[in-house]
Amino acid sequence: MLFDAFNGDADGICALHQMRLDEPVDSTLVTGVKRDIGLLKKIDAHAGDQILALDIAVEKNTAALTALLEKGVRVRWFDHHNPGELPAHANFQATIDTSAEVCTSLLVDRFVNGRHRIWAVVAAFGDNLHESARHAAAPLALSEARLARLRELGECLNYNGYGESLEDLHFHPADLYRALSAYTDPYAFIEEAPEFQALRLGYVADMAQAAATQPCEERPSGAAFILPDAAWARRVSGVYANELATRHPARAHALLTRSPRGHYVVSVRAPLRDRRGADELCMQFASGGGRRAAAGINVLPEARIPDFLAAFFSTYPS
Repeated sequence: MLFDAFNGDADGICALHQMRLDEPVDSTLVTGVKRDIGLLKKIDAHAGDQILALDIAVEKNTAALTALLEKGVRVRWFDHHNPGELPAHANFQATIDTSAEVCTSLLVDRFVNGRHRIWAVVAAFGDNLHESARHAAAPLALSEARLARLRELGECLNYNGYGESLEDLHFHPADLYRALSAYTDPYAFIEEAPEFQALRLGYVADMAQAAATQPCEERPSGAAFILPDAAWARRVSGVYANELATRHPARAHALLTRSPRGHYVVSVRAPLRDRRGADELCMQFASGGGRRAAAGINVLPEARIPDFLAAFFSTYPS
């Protein structure tokens, strides 16, 4: 059997789409909300089976990965998050690059020699890597209007991945991938797919509510926002952080969204002009992780908000 384990955001979906356009095969899809990255523990694989893992951190799957490799499962891995220590095993093949200007879809683009480049551009825009997206798109000679459509698609795909649970999302990421997989041309998906139209409307409505939120603390070097316990807030936590980063490239940003369970979920974006420190900041807290430019904390107790804010402004001092 073949299993495709992928992050439920734009990068994970577009990475898988490129791979399956290049290597068409039936597989079992394993995914979830964007922060549900411990996906390998959900896979019941056996000797001879294969797993393709995309845009999920090795470090968050270490125990399950080790067990699967020892059972004789072959695993290919593409990712741009901090991996921790990689296993040395004959069944494990990894392409990992934690550079701030790279996303998983760009790594897959290299692997398939650019044969489906336009989808890597969509993913890079969705991951808020605008310069990388434009650099990748240069050989495609697209107009500004065409690039803007790809950016909108990437942002909408990314927006769908955020939520406390699958119930917060407009579409299950596996269903969204299946809808997307019918298209080789992203512009056709934009024009024809009802999924895109629904995401576009939801994105606009949710972002309008986010724009009315004022920061709880703001300095020249950074700003922190606290969002309420509401589905719209959980859906925009990442994409609104990206928008703030784009709007204020010299400033770091943190969005703390209250969970129905009482804790807070944190999204951090390093300044676009200096894409460093987000992963190290978040890894100071249990359940924290990510990459240098963008990271998060899955469970931050309310009592630890002052500790987080102190660490945030220490990481990004004025």
